[in-house]
Amino acid sequence: MSSLQVAVRPSVRQDSVLRLDELVVRYGSFVAVDGLTLELRRGELFGLLGPNGAGKTSTIRVLIGQRQPSSGTVTVAGLDLQHNWDEIKSHFGYIPDRENHFEEFTGRRNLQIFAGLYHVPEERVQECLDLVELSEAAELPVRAYSLGMRRKLLLARGLLHRPQLLYLDEPTANLDIHSAEVVHRILRDLTARGVTVLLTTHNMQEVEQLCERVAILCRGRLVALDSPMALRQQHAERKVDVVLRDGARLVFDLDNPEDAIQLSHHLLAGQIISMKTREFNFHETFLKLTGMKYS
Repeated sequence: MSSLQVAVRPSVRQDSVLRLDELVVRYGSFVAVDGLTLELRRGELFGLLGPNGAGKTSTIRVLIGQRQPSSGTVTVAGLDLQHNWDEIKSHFGYIPDRENHFEEFTGRRNLQIFAGLYHVPEERVQECLDLVELSEAAELPVRAYSLGMRRKLLLARGLLHRPQLLYLDEPTANLDIHSAEVVHRILRDLTARGVTVLLTTHNMQEVEQLCERVAILCRGRLVALDSPMALRQQHAERKVDVVLRDGARLVFDLDNPEDAIQLSHHLLAGQIISMKTREFNFHETFLKLTGMKYS
């Protein structure tokens, strides 16, 4: 079995909100998603990661009803996606990576249009504007919004109907530091209230800060599934970079007994003027797990 064919099977839990069983998505002879099995729990913030072309977008398209699976099943709150779509679509919200606002309308009017589709009261529009800090810009046409403001308006729209399952594609792209932290706070508050969040992102720091678990895809297959901390422990380099008093620069592998003994000798002899362990690097982990650069 190759490194891209590692069988990773999450255990079945009673608090499962979203479950994918052997999901396959084909485009002609090309297999975009190849037997993907995942389970997301209630109140979990879950990251779906992988290089471009790994199958993330195809998976999301199935989840939001834009594409039928070639085989396999998807269930939301115990309901089959293909057979219970009308009931399922009110359970989730979707924030795409590309905006599709009505440019000539104000931010408020954009939300009012979707509020009407969701049959939510007018006061909910103001709540969502307040939540994403767009109240002061609510009466401006969206064409006057910055990229970051547009992203936050997408988030407000996705939250209008108080979904219990939220799909986000690059939620903090084009946001400044403050706005990104606002989004992070909103996501933490949502999960604390039991909302399940699935996000895709290229921001590895965001993954470590937010996600309870992450799934790494490559060529349509699941190659890793664990918490960021567990991935750190599994894939961090246990090496120490050392500078000696004579200027020599050495590297010691802590998993190598001989290197560990030599390092202790240098320490006891007082020969070390600088010593630094290597930090966990998600990009290097992607290279290790997928054999390609993360892009």
